Amino acid sequence: MLRQLAFASLLFLVLNSQLTAQETKADDKQEEKAALPTIAEHTKDMLAYDGFFPFYWDEAKGQVFLQIDQLGEEFLYSHSLATGLGSNPVGLDRGQLGDQKVVHFERVGPKVLMVQRNLRFRAQTDNSLEKRAVEQSFAQSIFWGGKVVAEDDGKVLVDLTSLLMTDVHGVTTTLSRSEQGDFSLDEKRSAVYLPRCKAFPDNTEFEATLTFSGRKPGNYVRQTTPTPGAISLREHHSFVRLPDDKYVPREYDVRSPSIFITFADYATPLDSPLEKRWITRHRLVKTTADAKLSKPVEPITYYVDAGAPEQIQKALIEGASWWDQAFEAAGFKNAFQVKLLPPDADPLDVRYNVIQWVHRSTRGWSYGGSVIDPRTGEIIKGHVTLGSLRVRQDQLLVNSMHGPTAPGAKCACCGIVGVAEEASLVDLDSKTDALEVALARIRQLSAHEVGHTLGFSHNFAASTYGGRASVMDYPAPLVKITDDGQLDLSDAYAVGIGEWDKLSVQFAYSQFSDAEEEKQELNKLLRSAKENGMRYISDSDSRSPSASHPFSNLWDNGTDPLEQFKHVMRVREIALKNFDPNKVPSGTTTADVAQYFTPIYLHHRYQLNAVGKLIGGHDYEYGYADNGAAENTMVDPAVQKQALDALIQALRPEQLAISDTVRQSISPRPYSTIRDAEILDKQTGRIFDPGAAAKVAIELVLDEIFQPARLSRLTIHSRTEESLSPRQVMKQLSSEVWSWNRFDGLEVAHSRQLERISKLSK
Repeated sequence: MLRQLAFASLLFLVLNSQLTAQETKADDKQEEKAALPTIAEHTKDMLAYDGFFPFYWDEAKGQVFLQIDQLGEEFLYSHSLATGLGSNPVGLDRGQLGDQKVVHFERVGPKVLMVQRNLRFRAQTDNSLEKRAVEQSFAQSIFWGGKVVAEDDGKVLVDLTSLLMTDVHGVTTTLSRSEQGDFSLDEKRSAVYLPRCKAFPDNTEFEATLTFSGRKPGNYVRQTTPTPGAISLREHHSFVRLPDDKYVPREYDVRSPSIFITFADYATPLDSPLEKRWITRHRLVKTTADAKLSKPVEPITYYVDAGAPEQIQKALIEGASWWDQAFEAAGFKNAFQVKLLPPDADPLDVRYNVIQWVHRSTRGWSYGGSVIDPRTGEIIKGHVTLGSLRVRQDQLLVNSMHGPTAPGAKCACCGIVGVAEEASLVDLDSKTDALEVALARIRQLSAHEVGHTLGFSHNFAASTYGGRASVMDYPAPLVKITDDGQLDLSDAYAVGIGEWDKLSVQFAYSQFSDAEEEKQELNKLLRSAKENGMRYISDSDSRSPSASHPFSNLWDNGTDPLEQFKHVMRVREIALKNFDPNKVPSGTTTADVAQYFTPIYLHHRYQLNAVGKLIGGHDYEYGYADNGAAENTMVDPAVQKQALDALIQALRPEQLAISDTVRQSISPRPYSTIRDAEILDKQTGRIFDPGAAAKVAIELVLDEIFQPARLSRLTIHSRTEESLSPRQVMKQLSSEVWSWNRFDGLEVAHSRQLERISKLSK
């Protein structure tokens, strides 16, 4: 009995202890919850910023606190890179945009979570249960979580610092992918960058300096970073109010050049496609809806980086402004404007469409991107990145062909004084001043990259109709030959917008009274373009070595690839004949003569590719089976044989020869200068190697002739005597090349050429 009483007493004590502990724990939670201060109390000594998302800066602790007034309300979150590494091969550029996410904040106990909605899979319906079925079938993403530090009246305050100290832009991944070392974020050397943390009525902007530490940094990092083991960059974060629901998405058409967003709509009727595509475009609305020509409610305004040199600023503004011609053709008056970015404006502020001037240690590409509402495709911000070394490369190309402008000479177009002290190789019209040609290219490039941010893709077939019909093609400089056999670059690049560009804007931005009229008029517009001979072929059918479209090429001119090839080879011949190493710009080292010689020696490289596509080429267009799409037809066999003959003629020894004057003028590079990556390799030590140069020219041709997919197409279609077959290609190439006399010190290069042909023939 005593044992039972003792056991009961012990059990009572244990249970009582557990209940007491639970009550104490519950009391602690209540006290903890009750202990949260109000937002005013927590931030009383902090700097306040009022805007879309109000925030507070704690100077003593270096922390940012975000005030969330409405939990659950969706907004747009985007990130970008404010400062760059300065290396084109790595690709971490100043002003580089990241992706965009539609997110909202949810509170779960002491935490606030940033939840990203999955917009790739939707149900466009009023049926809430049908929407829920799709939402629960695919994953969401919790992008970030923070701790609640204060609250009052339904509002919460969270410590946002941990988000700002996160490598959201993926710098470490990019460095690893480009084999530049194993880097990681060093929080001890990272901090909020307050000067670029700002709040406005519809957007709140944050920025942080992040330092990435690593071992064994790669060459590109060593070339651009003062201490290669510590890369400090600034990453930018934007919280943006989502646009209202008055924007009406426009359906994509494969015949149009519009960029698009895509998603699966599971509420689509079973007899309709599941995948939906909506084009990307800025919001543009007429003040007078039914007027043929009307001012917009709000124009599209772009701002040019004031950090560019004054001459460049002017060229960028002029080139970008060409787009207003296209918007006028679509029924809008003064709808597209270009201004200089205010000095106190942040280029990454989503309120500004920006054309940014970006420096790198080596020449690289330019590009245009956009901040887009992922729900609808509406462009919120266009952002162009223009590499600053492009203009210098264009000057080099002109000087390679013409030599520098005479001293004191001024360009009739802009009054720019000649860029060198030597007399030119030929008598130049003042319009061919090297800098003016380079500025003409910058105008065209500005228009091109802005076009991407307006929602348009490349059209690499546009150079083959109506002259230079689109700024969205890649333009080769148009080099004319005068009656007396001299080279003329006075019309190197087109001025103004092209007819295809006007059509592009009409398709994307024209305003209609209702959906049915829109569908009919847009279809009529695209059918009319086809009837007028306008082809549209973009990247996937143009860039690949196996590409087969005969009229879609990069860096070409002219309607006929074969005729243009003859012209380009004649230009190359004149340029090589006139090239004088003694008349390159003043200050050029003898080693750098190679920089001026290489681009004219390989002047034909892009047109070689255009001719190569004729062999096994197919002419086709994008369209719909029920809308009169053209057939996929093979290039005439007779034209293919002409193309093969043209390529073989480019292998002739006289096309590969390099004069003694050029050979002797190029000396080894001084120890104090860095070798340019684009100078031809050599196999003769530090001495210029004409054989290696010839080898490059030979490989360019043979790569076109022996492209595997091209030969496979020939095999499929070699069913008649008229057709060009792989066997005929091998036979003609071998017989002609073996018959040539080899001379001028190129025996090694030719021997290797013949060896490769023999191997491929087997």
